[in-house]
Amino acid sequence: MRAFTYERASSIEAAASSAASNPDAKFIAGGTNLLDLMKLEIETPTHLIDVNGLGLDEIEVTEDGGLRIGAMVRNTDLAAHETVRRDYPLLTRALLSGASGQLRNKATTSGNLLQRTRCPYFYDTNQPCNKRQPGSGCSAIGGFSRQHAVVGVSDACIATHPSDMAVAMRALDAVVETVQPDGSKRMIAMEDFHRLPGDTPHVETVLEQGEIITAVVLPPPVGGRQIYRKVRDRASYAFALVSVGAVIHPDGTGRVALGGVAHKPWRKAEAEAELPKGAAAVAFVLFSGARPTEQNRFKLDLVERVLSAVILEARG
Repeated sequence: MRAFTYERASSIEAAASSAASNPDAKFIAGGTNLLDLMKLEIETPTHLIDVNGLGLDEIEVTEDGGLRIGAMVRNTDLAAHETVRRDYPLLTRALLSGASGQLRNKATTSGNLLQRTRCPYFYDTNQPCNKRQPGSGCSAIGGFSRQHAVVGVSDACIATHPSDMAVAMRALDAVVETVQPDGSKRMIAMEDFHRLPGDTPHVETVLEQGEIITAVVLPPPVGGRQIYRKVRDRASYAFALVSVGAVIHPDGTGRVALGGVAHKPWRKAEAEAELPKGAAAVAFVLFSGARPTEQNRFKLDLVERVLSAVILEARG
């Protein structure tokens, strides 16, 4: 690990200002992903800004009946919260399917959204990776690609986003609340928060330098049967080959977001319009323009089968 300086932020504004003035600075909360990457010298910040003491650890009901989740709320506390379990069970189920109990005790809401890919070539510093070293190439293209993305990919990157929580947040139409270095607030829809790789896969979100996440806001409960299904290579402590987060209403309409298939949680409104017709119709639209490799082509069929099981479960 390379040497770095450290500060405890005294306020949200001070944290944002400090990060904006130093392009090599990083915010640190739970550190469950950042510290691992620093040990491997994949992330090499020269300055860490501890944001744990900023009072961003509350879960509050909003005026319109939604839920405001502070950026520092731990994954364990969020999954166990009475209102989340009752009104947003999709979120609880997604959180409990990710990581271990020990990691959930430390990991935060904002950190979960910002965690970086688990592509093995990203973690192997001897291999070219455009996400780690822009312009060096993508070793996964033409390499071992079973875990990688099948849709929304580019010639520069086929990595997937690893978060289970983000899939549920996308299905629930969450909005990310931030504070910018000048003190102004911004509300970013989950649909727009994560970027597709394009020619700049190292730029993973729309956050600007110094912009800090303060909360994630959920709209009022959508009802319906909420289900999260995750398929992985082993029963626990593994990232998704594919995952399906769904809200299905009695009339057959609903919402569907996928994990393990793209650079961001994958959802299409036009695919959801096909839900009454069944899983095959939904999958056909979701994977329009897909570019799978020979090793991960199975994900197209796997998503359809998992979605079919989810629809059957929702119908009882």
